[in-house]
Amino acid sequence: MSGNGEDGRQPEDRDLAKRLDDLGRRLSAKEREALAARKAQEPRPGGDATAMSNALRLSGEFIAGVVAGAGIGWAIDTYLGLSPWGLIVFLLLGFLTGVWNVLRAAGYLKTPRDHGSGGR
Repeated sequence: MSGNGEDGRQPEDRDLAKRLDDLGRRLSAKEREALAARKAQEPRPGGDATAMSNALRLSGEFIAGVVAGAGIGWAIDTYLGLSPWGLIVFLLLGFLTGVWNVLRAAGYLKTPRDHGSGGR
């Protein structure tokens, strides 16, 4: 029984068992990392709905500005007889207002309320 350890195994067997245990732990860690990476790549359930709602909100801001400008221009043309200048001028103003509203709603422009000027 020379060379046997306390557990009755040969030193080579103990070394092999130790290396197998170490390999098992490393494989388990790699599997957990791969699983975490796959979960991180999966789309989140609320992500698409939030992006869609933002897109609809911003497009609504823009369209509202253009339609309001065109409506005011048409009304001015109809009642003051300035055709087509009222429509042209107010359509352009509506376009600019729509762009301004989109930039403000997206957070690229700050309004006086956003600076905390003692409002609410």
